[in-house]
Amino acid sequence: MTHTLITFLGRVLRNDKGYRTTEYRFPDDTISEPVAFFGRELSNRLQPDRLVILGTAGSMWDHLFEKDIDLGQQSEEQRVALMEAVEHKCVDESLLRSLAPLLSKELAVDVTLRIIPYCRTPVEQSELLRILAEEVSDGDRIDLDVTHGFRHLPMLMLLAAMYLRLAMDAEISGIWYGAFDPETDDAPVMELSGLLRFMDWLQALYGFDKDGDYGVFVRLLEQAGADDQLVDALRQAAYFENILNVGEATGKLRQALTQMESARLDAPEAELVLPLLRQRLAWVSEKKQFEKQIRLARHSLEHDDYLRAVLYLYEAVITRLCQLAGVQVQDFSEREMLRKRYEGSVRDFPGEWEQYRLLKNLRNQVAHGTRPSRSDVQKALLNETQMKETMELLLQAIEAGDLPSAAAIGDS
Repeated sequence: MTHTLITFLGRVLRNDKGYRTTEYRFPDDTISEPVAFFGRELSNRLQPDRLVILGTAGSMWDHLFEKDIDLGQQSEEQRVALMEAVEHKCVDESLLRSLAPLLSKELAVDVTLRIIPYCRTPVEQSELLRILAEEVSDGDRIDLDVTHGFRHLPMLMLLAAMYLRLAMDAEISGIWYGAFDPETDDAPVMELSGLLRFMDWLQALYGFDKDGDYGVFVRLLEQAGADDQLVDALRQAAYFENILNVGEATGKLRQALTQMESARLDAPEAELVLPLLRQRLAWVSEKKQFEKQIRLARHSLEHDDYLRAVLYLYEAVITRLCQLAGVQVQDFSEREMLRKRYEGSVRDFPGEWEQYRLLKNLRNQVAHGTRPSRSDVQKALLNETQMKETMELLLQAIEAGDLPSAAAIGDS
C-alpha cells in the first residue's frame, strides 16, 4: 500500500523578498519554520511515499525550485522558463514533468506535478476528480492537504475523499488545512478527516431509509466504541428483520434502542444521527405484531421497496388472522390451518376475497418471479404508478381492519 500526500499549490502574496511565509502551528503545538508552501512542511512530517502537487497554470510553481531548496545551476534553463510562465500564468504540464525528477531527488520523495483547472464549473470539478483518480491506486493510503487551494476547494475535496474511498478503495488518513489568521498571524493546522465520519453516518441513515437495513450502523457503532451487547443486539435484530421474523427482531431491537439511550460513544456525529434512527424505528413501540408489520410495510412502500412491502402486508394479514382467532402467531402448523380455513370461508365475502387473492398473488409473484396469469396482478405490475396505487389500497384496507375481517374467518 502506497502512502500518498496530495497537496495544492496556490499563489500567496509576493513582495521584493519573495512569497509571503507563514509559521504553522500543528495540533501538538509545534511550530513550523516560516514557509510559503505548507505542503512541503507537511510532507516532511508525514514522510509519504509519493508527493502529488496540484496547481493551476498560475500557481507559484517557481517557488518550489527557488526558495525552499538550493539547486545551484541544475536545470537552469527550464527553471527560468518556469519563472516566466508563472509570471504570465501559463505554466504547462510538460514543463513541470521535465522538472519533477529534480524535485524528487532533492526532497527524497517521488514527486508528481499536475496542472488542474480552476474548478469553477461542474465540468472542471469533475476533471479534478478524474486527475485525483489517476494519481491513486487501489487500496492506497491518502493524505489530502487543502491549505493553498481556492476557497471552494475544501468542499470539493471532501467529495473527492468520498469518491476515492468508493472508487479506489483508498484509505483517507488525513485531510489537512493550515488556517492563517491575518489579524493575529496565527496559523493553526486542522485535521478535518472527522468530517468523513459524519458522512459515513449520514450515508448509513440514507441506506437505512432506502432498504430498511439498520445493520449498516453496526460497523459505525463498533468504531465509536459502543458496548458489545449493543452492537450484537442490533446485528441480530437486523438479521431477524431481514428474514421477516418481526417478533425476534422486535425483542433485539428494543434491547439495542434501550442501550443506545445511555451509550457513551466516542463519536459526536452519532449524537446527531442516532436520534433520527430511533425516530425511524418507532414501530417497535407498537403493541401488536401485525401493527408492526403494517408500519414496516408502509415504510417499505414509501421508499419504493415493493418486495418487502408486499411480504410485510401479506404477513400482517396472516398475523391478524391469528390474533382474531386466538392462535399462537409462532405456531406454523396452526397458522397454516387457520390460513386455509380463512381462504375457504372468505369466498363468501366477494369484496374481501378479491382483495386477499390479489395480495396473495402479488406476494407469490414478487417472491418467485413467475409470470402473472391473472389480469388483476398483471394490471398491478404494469408500471410503478399502478403498483403504488394497488399497494396503497391494500394497505388502507388492512389498516382499517377490513382485511382480514373477523366475520370471514369461519367456524371450522
